[in-house]
Amino acid sequence: RERRRLEHGLHTELTVLLQTEFLRPWRPTVLQEVRRSLTIAPRLWNVVPQVYDDLRRAVAAAYPDAPFRQPLFLKFGSWIGGDRDGHPHVTADVTAATLLELRRAAARGHLDHCRKLFDFLTLAERSGEEASPLGAKVAERATRWPALTAPIEAIAPAEVYRRWLATIEWRLEQTLGAESGGEPPAGAYRDGDDLLADVEVMIGTLDARSSQATVAGELRSWADLIRVFGLHMNRLDVRQDARRYADVMAELLAKLGVCDDFASLAEDDRQAVLTRSMPWRREIDRSGLSPESTEALALFRLLQRAMREYGPACLGGHVISLTSAPSDVLTVLWLWRWAQAVDGPPGADVAAVADQLPIVPLFEKLADLRRSPATLTAILDNPVYAAHLARQQSRQIVMVGYSDSTKDAGYLAACWALYRAQSDLHRVAKERGVHLTFFHGRGGSLGRGGGPAARAIMSLPPDALDGSLRLTEQGEVLAERYDDEQIAYRHLEQITTATLLASALPARAIEPAWFDTMERLAHESYEAYRALVDEPGFIEYFGAATPIDEIEHLPIGSRPSRRRGQRTLDDLRAIPWVFAWTQNRSLIPAWYGIGAALSAARQRSDSEWQLISEMYQRWPFFQATIDNAALALAKADLYIAGRYAQLVEDAELRDRIWGMIAGEHARARRALIELTAGSPNTGAWLTASIEARNPYIDPLNLMQIELLRRRRAITDTAGDAADRLRALLRLTVQGIAAGMRTTG
Repeated sequence: RERRRLEHGLHTELTVLLQTEFLRPWRPTVLQEVRRSLTIAPRLWNVVPQVYDDLRRAVAAAYPDAPFRQPLFLKFGSWIGGDRDGHPHVTADVTAATLLELRRAAARGHLDHCRKLFDFLTLAERSGEEASPLGAKVAERATRWPALTAPIEAIAPAEVYRRWLATIEWRLEQTLGAESGGEPPAGAYRDGDDLLADVEVMIGTLDARSSQATVAGELRSWADLIRVFGLHMNRLDVRQDARRYADVMAELLAKLGVCDDFASLAEDDRQAVLTRSMPWRREIDRSGLSPESTEALALFRLLQRAMREYGPACLGGHVISLTSAPSDVLTVLWLWRWAQAVDGPPGADVAAVADQLPIVPLFEKLADLRRSPATLTAILDNPVYAAHLARQQSRQIVMVGYSDSTKDAGYLAACWALYRAQSDLHRVAKERGVHLTFFHGRGGSLGRGGGPAARAIMSLPPDALDGSLRLTEQGEVLAERYDDEQIAYRHLEQITTATLLASALPARAIEPAWFDTMERLAHESYEAYRALVDEPGFIEYFGAATPIDEIEHLPIGSRPSRRRGQRTLDDLRAIPWVFAWTQNRSLIPAWYGIGAALSAARQRSDSEWQLISEMYQRWPFFQATIDNAALALAKADLYIAGRYAQLVEDAELRDRIWGMIAGEHARARRALIELTAGSPNTGAWLTASIEARNPYIDPLNLMQIELLRRRRAITDTAGDAADRLRALLRLTVQGIAAGMRTTG
């Protein structure tokens, strides 16, 4: 039984999506951000083979007779260069350049590894021995590609392994010379599988020579790198706002004469029109189209070409932000199948093409999370989409957003909505024989789903890990977790262990009373949170009591702070929202509302409080939720936050909003102190860390408050004095972010 559980766990795939959100003294281009993200690659290339090898050794030691073939259980992705959700500078050309940059980075890494192995591999065949099978393969390669003859003949005939490595080196150099969209040079590798086949030929030959286990081990480490990074380095995700695609589709269908007013149709009618008209097999005349529609058509043709030229591993998925209806997913499928029809293999059946683009709905707002089971039901029941999914082994990726859901509903309500949505979505998929991969869009801060990664994985719903898991690593988290190789190894080991355990161990029974209690707590927390953000004048308070205006103009490279540039809370992205509350030390997104919910339960009855205490002790989800809130409250400093509140000039507004914040903070502290008493997750180590940090951050906060007051008093916002104040404010923002260890 243990062996079967282990085997199930080992076939779990963990994909880590690497993103950047770093502060810069300038606003970098997208490709500069791509190159910056690649600076951690050498450390990952040193660490990842250790993780694979340690797990391989552990399994062999525990189960020496088990015939395990270690699968690919850890992958890396990115959406830098593919995320055009509100980012005007991410175009099809930029995405094409990103894919080529990633491919060349991977090829350079493998080329460097190949040359090191060439120096290391000093084996030679003994004279008089039968001709090596590897030698015959070398000769075959030289015949196929005459340009290989010279580098091969420069190596002694007995050194067949070095000769074979020379053929790999030459092919990698050919791969580096390839240009996007052009005919690949002779001998160039198409993808990682092509390269892996060449390396495995050597491993198989050396495995037959038991005396060469060390050499085979070095090659096996290289094979692990190829499986993980291939010739794509990071699988590139593409992302766009569902509303953008709805506008594009309305314009295209009107131009094609399919539907004059797609935007005004009811949802069922939208689905019917999209299903009936795909695949559109003819070119679309771009004359008269908006730039958005022209760009969308160019993007999907690029994705089709990239998958054909580089292999499907170069793309992770097409994420649809703010998915609210099945037509959002069918719109992307319509565009993808059009690209296949006009740019795919000639005469191919579009529905039967093996390389299919994973389409990833992203549910992030509270209402969308609640509707997500019905939305997924309609998507999976659509016959055209079902055929598309069947070509991907019936594996559907669904992304759940922690950032916007928390901004929309508050911390506790969002945590519960995400938990319930995952359970319900899994049930919908299981009923249809579909395997579900949850993609967790966690940020680095506690207000965006951050916190200890392993603890977060272990707190997921018991059925949420259906053989795979995707998660994001964002912003300064990359530096904290991957800049040092030992820390990177420890982190990857922890999240791998947590994923394997959560996949393989029997699920804990969840008491029905716990669900009912969580429903009540989430509702009361939501009401308290919405009462704050919907309070008249709240947006004015937020703008005055935080440095949000400065943050919106910071050179953070990933995306603009607002999706459509509108000055509303709904349009503001979660990163600047959380960042602003972190700067003024109140950290509202990570705890507000939890005090009202727990205090109401405490007052209702002792039995309900006892039940909540039991939930904290026995339910990993509830324990992680409470512990993260307690961590946020410990980091918050209401004395400093109160000083920021004094920046609000309207005294009545200031006292009203600040009274709500201070009152909820007191309620939350009292409730969590009582609930978490004796917990090892909150203790002296945290107090010591905060006490060591505050003497350095507090003065920066006080300086920032004074600089904000002076900058707002200046009428000439374009003058030298305003520029100097903005430069100083930026320094305080950077200093506080470094001390608080988060940009949001």
